[in-house]
Amino acid sequence: MAVLVGKKAPQFTAAAVVNGEEIVDDFSLEQFAGKKYVVLFFYPKDFTFVCPTELHAFQSKLEEFRSLDVEVVAVSTDTEQSHWGWLQLTKDQGGIQGVTYPLVADTNKTISANYDVLAGSYYYDENDELKAEGEMIAYRGLFLIDKDQVVRHQLVNDLPLGRNVDEALRIVKALQFTEEKGEVCPANWDEGKSGMSATHDGVASYLSQN
Repeated sequence: MAVLVGKKAPQFTAAAVVNGEEIVDDFSLEQFAGKKYVVLFFYPKDFTFVCPTELHAFQSKLEEFRSLDVEVVAVSTDTEQSHWGWLQLTKDQGGIQGVTYPLVADTNKTISANYDVLAGSYYYDENDELKAEGEMIAYRGLFLIDKDQVVRHQLVNDLPLGRNVDEALRIVKALQFTEEKGEVCPANWDEGKSGMSATHDGVASYLSQN
């Protein structure tokens, strides 16, 4: 598993559905450089069970993310046509109608591979024939990318394990707290709690208050 934290986020240009309806051929993270934070999350498949709960959960918090200068972007290995079709179905039908953040189509699997969240892998057998082990779909990866396009946080769940969107918001707020205050966030930090100065006196002051 590659650790991308502290490194430049792998770039890509790919087809995507934006605003819940429009297919574009050249979606890229570069448009957010110097302007926005990005929460980039991967999910395994369209038209499944856990995935729509996550996509709706991110949509329900979208305005809060955007109030923090964060763009939410989703990626799976399905096609842009599959994304668009799924968007036409209501929540009651198992669809994701109402999701407005971009859904990127990683149909050639390179985005998932570059972020090291591709569940399957290719290999050549003894007859030099190309084989696949596992499905070529993405694990539930999540990456927080700052305005300099550097990965500051990553989390990867196995396929059955849905993510906590409130935790994604918390980690965004923690990053912005450290950038604004110049302090670090201790265990279980949450919005409104004290940070710690990265000095002996700062640690002692925090401990005396908690």
